Amino acid sequence: MIKALLTIDDVSSKNTPAIVDYLCEKNIRVLMFMVGQWAEDCPDELIYALKHGITVGNHSYSHPHFSELTFEQCKAEIEKNEQVLDRFYEKAGVERKYRPFRFPFGDKGGDNKELLSAYLKENGFDKVKDTDIDYPWWKEMGLDKDIDTFWTFDFAEYNIRPDSGFTIDDVMKRIYDQEPQDGAVLFKDGSSHILLLHAHDITDEMAPGYYKIFIEELLKNGVEFVSPEFIKTAE
Repeated sequence: MIKALLTIDDVSSKNTPAIVDYLCEKNIRVLMFMVGQWAEDCPDELIYALKHGITVGNHSYSHPHFSELTFEQCKAEIEKNEQVLDRFYEKAGVERKYRPFRFPFGDKGGDNKELLSAYLKENGFDKVKDTDIDYPWWKEMGLDKDIDTFWTFDFAEYNIRPDSGFTIDDVMKRIYDQEPQDGAVLFKDGSSHILLLHAHDITDEMAPGYYKIFIEELLKNGVEFVSPEFIKTAE
């Protein structure tokens, strides 16, 4: 059996409700990460996700590379997005139970990594339960200790762009790759994953229903999607 937690970055977008509807239809629980600046451009779509029971975490306010910021600037990005998230939860009439965080680009802050990790812990951010992930590199990189949410498999579908030459077929090659340059082999019996997908309208324009195509491929190969669980880290 292959178990996987689906995470979707960069909400909110125009296609967010369609993604939510599809996942609800398939009874797949998902963890989404919101970029405040973009959600403010698509507020109804973000509220739609919240009203449909989606847990939405913090993905910074403007999606910068954290290693290019000072520690204070990093905190400002996180805290401003916290305020936006709180407002959206309130507007949706939904209790905010969990506060997961994901760094944009997986950029953990460079020289400020340890400070940011301590900040996330001290401020009560929730760690996604990852105790079933047993890849040696997961522990070697310290990902089992980090508070932020990383991933074991990246679909990389955000590369589907005009003139990029990257297509649905390239994503499929990643899905079936038995010797990936990064991350873990997806279809390995007994494995557990945190999957990374994105809610991007431009991807939907170039590859309509891309998220359905990939998820259906995983379901066909026996992937069981699990609900997000969290570990409280505040002392």
